[in-house]
Amino acid sequence: MFAPLLRKFSPTFAPNILRVLGNLYVPFLGAGIKIKKVDADFRYMRVELPLHAYNRNYVGSHFGGSIYAMTDPFYMMMLMQNLGRDYIVWDRAAKIDFLKPGLRRLIAEFRYTEAEIQEIREKTAGGQKYLFDKEVLVHDSKGELIAKVIKTLYVRKKDPKKESQKEPT
Repeated sequence: MFAPLLRKFSPTFAPNILRVLGNLYVPFLGAGIKIKKVDADFRYMRVELPLHAYNRNYVGSHFGGSIYAMTDPFYMMMLMQNLGRDYIVWDRAAKIDFLKPGLRRLIAEFRYTEAEIQEIREKTAGGQKYLFDKEVLVHDSKGELIAKVIKTLYVRKKDPKKESQKEPT
């Protein structure tokens, strides 16, 4: 129930309100994931995951599912904020490479450039779908690379003649 409301009202939220509400999202709250920074233009976000007893795996390092969860929706959300309601944006696929055990606070930073946003608009201007990969690196608080995540995103400009456009094609 919380996520649909967040999506419905997010275009009117200031970045800090979105950050606060996102931190109350139960899956993030339960894993200990914290949205620390959202730039005013929604082109940069920083997310952190401290190591706690409730998010450690069997061998005492960060649970892989929590590492992935800290990278899951952010590129999609940022793109939705930048493109607006005239576009359909979906996370289509993801690949994660765990490089080292996470034994301390983890940090993921997400960025879009103006050039990337413009390229997406150009590739979808005629209503065609556009799939692209975006990488996010997960570092620990000492700067060591812990995981690489590749997110595949789907974007298409909505057809104003169609009523329901929820499924990517």
